[in-house]
Amino acid sequence: MAGKTPVVPVKVKPVAPVIVAKVDETKARELIFKAEAEAQRILGGAQKTLTDIDRRLGLIDQRERTVSGQEHHWQQLLKEVEETKQQQLTKLQAIAKLSQDEAKELILKTYQKRLSRDVAQLISDAEKQAKAQAEEKARDILVEAMRHGATEYVAEYTVSLVKVKDEDVKGRIIGREGRNIRTFEKVTGVEVDLDEEGVIRLSCFDPVRREIARVALEKLIADGRVQPVRIEEIVQQTKADINRIIHREGEQLCHSVKVFNLPAEISDVLGRFKYRFSYGQNMIQHTLEETRIGLKLAYEVGADPNIVRLGCLLHDIGKVIDEEEGTHVELGVEFLKKYRIPQAVIDCVAEHHEDKSFSSKESMLVYIADAISGSRPGARYEDHGEYIKRMDQLEAIAKGFDGVKEAFAMQAGREVRVMVNPDNLSDDQSVKLASDIRDKIQGEIKNFPGQIKITVIREKRAEAIAA
Repeated sequence: MAGKTPVVPVKVKPVAPVIVAKVDETKARELIFKAEAEAQRILGGAQKTLTDIDRRLGLIDQRERTVSGQEHHWQQLLKEVEETKQQQLTKLQAIAKLSQDEAKELILKTYQKRLSRDVAQLISDAEKQAKAQAEEKARDILVEAMRHGATEYVAEYTVSLVKVKDEDVKGRIIGREGRNIRTFEKVTGVEVDLDEEGVIRLSCFDPVRREIARVALEKLIADGRVQPVRIEEIVQQTKADINRIIHREGEQLCHSVKVFNLPAEISDVLGRFKYRFSYGQNMIQHTLEETRIGLKLAYEVGADPNIVRLGCLLHDIGKVIDEEEGTHVELGVEFLKKYRIPQAVIDCVAEHHEDKSFSSKESMLVYIADAISGSRPGARYEDHGEYIKRMDQLEAIAKGFDGVKEAFAMQAGREVRVMVNPDNLSDDQSVKLASDIRDKIQGEIKNFPGQIKITVIREKRAEAIAA
C-alpha cells in the first residue's frame, strides 16, 4: 500500500535461561547463628579486658598515692633525725667542751693507739714466724747448694811409694859408694828410704817435688840405666812433663768454674792443687766443690756471683806457695795483690778462716762454702793416732772436774757424755759443769771437726725389795 513504511524483519538473539541457585535455608541460619555467637564472644572478651585495665590503672594510682605519702613521711623522719643529730652534737660539744674537729682528732688518736698495738702485735707475730721459717729455709738452701756442688772429678791420690819387684834394683839406685842415691836426692829435693822391703819410700813436704821424684824413679827403674848423668836427664824431663801437667790442670780448673783470662802465673799455681791434699781431700776436688756450692748460695741470697766465684777458686792458693813463711791465708793474700786481683776477692781469701771480721756477704759465703765442702762426711780423713789422742784428751778434760765419775767420748769425738756423782753435784751445778767443760775444751783443743756436744748425766736411784 502506498505511504506505509515497509516492515523490516529483525533477528532477535535468543536469551540464555537464568539459573537461580537454591540455598538451603537451614544451613544459612546456622552460619548466621555462629557468626553472631563469635561476635558476642569477642565483644565480651574485649569488655573484660577493658574492665581489667581500668582496675589495674586504679591500683597504680592508689600505689602512687601511697608511695607519695610514704616519701613525704620518710623525708619528714630524715629531717627530724638530722635535727636530733645536730641537737645531740650541740649537747656533746657543750658537755665535752670540744668542737667537732677536736672530737674527730681525739677519736682518731684513740684509734691510732689501738691500731699501733695491733700493728706491733702483727709485726711480732710475723717476726716469730719468720724466725721459725728461716732455719728451715736456710737448710733447704744449703742442701740445694750441696747438691749442685757434687763434682765428678776423681782425685788422683799421690802415693809416695814406688814398688820394686827385685831387691837388686835398690842396689843400682844406691850406686857405687852411694853416688846415685845422693845425686837423685840432690836434684829432686826428696829423701829416699830403702829400708822397707818391696818398696822405695819418698819423703818430702812439697807434693810436686815428691811427684816428680816418683815419676822419675819409675822411669829410671824401667830404663835400667841408673847413673848420675842419666838421673839428671830423667829428672829434667820429668820436671818439664809435670810442669805441663800443672799448667793444663790449672787452666782446666779455671775453665771448669767459668773463670777465663786469669794471669798464667795464677793458673799455674792453681794447677799445683792436683798434687796437694788437705786431710786426704784433693785440692782440685775441694775447690770445684766449694765453688759450685758458693755460686749456688750466691744466687739464692742475691750476692755477687763473680766475686764469690773468684773467692772460692783462689781461697786456698796460699797452700801451694812454699817460697815464703806465713799462714796459707797470708801467703795467698800477698800473692794475689801482686796481680791486682780485685780487693773484694782478696777480702774473701783473707776472711775465709775468720782471721778477720767479715767485710761482705760474699766473703761470708766463701767461708760457708769452704766449711760445707771440708766438713761433709767422707770429704777428709785424719791420722788415726791423732784421732785416738783427741778422744783421750776429751775424756781427760771431762774427768778433771770434781764430782765426775766417768766420761766417754762418743760419735767420733763429737759428743762427750759425763756421768756425775749425784751426792756431790746438784742439778744446777750439773748445768754449770757442762758449760765449764765446754769452755775448757774450746781453750785446750784448737782444731776439732764440727761441734762437740757435752751431755752431763746426773742420776740417783733408790731401790727397795719387799720379801
